[in-house]
Amino acid sequence: MKTSDFYYELPEELIAQTPVEPRDSSRMLVMNKQTGELEHKHFYNIIDYLNEGDCLILNDSRVLPARIYGVKEGTGANVEFLLLRHIESKRWETLVKPGKKAKLGAHFIFGDGLMRCTVADITDDGSRIVDFECEGNFYEVLDKLGQMPLPPYIHEKLKDKERYQTVYSRETGSAAAPTAGLHFTKELLAKIKEKGVKIGFVTLHVGLGTFRPVKADDITKHHMHSEHYELPRETADLINETKKNGGRVISVGTTSCRTLETVAKKEGKICASEGWTDIFIYPGFKFEVLDGLITNFHLPESTLIMLVSAFAGYDNIMNAYKTAVEEKYRFFSFGDSMAVL
Repeated sequence: MKTSDFYYELPEELIAQTPVEPRDSSRMLVMNKQTGELEHKHFYNIIDYLNEGDCLILNDSRVLPARIYGVKEGTGANVEFLLLRHIESKRWETLVKPGKKAKLGAHFIFGDGLMRCTVADITDDGSRIVDFECEGNFYEVLDKLGQMPLPPYIHEKLKDKERYQTVYSRETGSAAAPTAGLHFTKELLAKIKEKGVKIGFVTLHVGLGTFRPVKADDITKHHMHSEHYELPRETADLINETKKNGGRVISVGTTSCRTLETVAKKEGKICASEGWTDIFIYPGFKFEVLDGLITNFHLPESTLIMLVSAFAGYDNIMNAYKTAVEEKYRFFSFGDSMAVL
């Protein structure tokens, strides 16, 4: 298949700039996985589509306030650092703007000296490997200095940093939110549990590669970015028990989906597992674990719309997206949701 097969027209005004309140009042397009039939609901209606004995798998990764602004020591030049990947201790791979200011050995100061860093290396693709220095806990200092790394299509400033976190986030490490989970409230999760639906967690730290466009014409030539994941034993046991009892395993988000399908492919079964995944899911992929998927509306020609097409069927998804545009659904990270069940 060609990348252009996954293109659709999206008016700019449908790109959500701010989250809705309350979280679960967003709209939800529900697709019947077997027939492709569509229903228009709100996210709080998700409980009506879940059965006792099903399980929801959520990604509990928490977003780092990974965008920090500082000045170059000596010249006072303003620079922006975006933390991409933790390497070890206080060493990080970062994206620096403007890059020409961040030569090897350059020193930078943040927050009037709350934190400093030195450029230790430059990668082949231009990222900077930097060593940070600060008093006390690095993440606490980062929380004071950093801003949320909102996607480039969001131009409004976020008033509350927690609105770019899921209510169940706990493992810090993502450069972007696992946005399908942003629709859940604690109250809705409690009602879901009361219905007899089990909830399990995986951790996949979302990298900024998730926003990287597919540049190859032939999608099979695209090279996926790599992200760190962990599937704990407790969640593996829950999934196996659900399957054994005839329940459905429903993934909340493409990140949870990629974690489960990675483990099934790598281990030949669902079990406790940790590692890096660069799995690329596109039409023709054979799903081993998933029975349902809750997700957002994704960018045209992105790896994420390809993944959803693999699960729900290409024609079904392209029709759903056309319908969502016609019905003026809100798109992308702060947008509305879609459930394929």
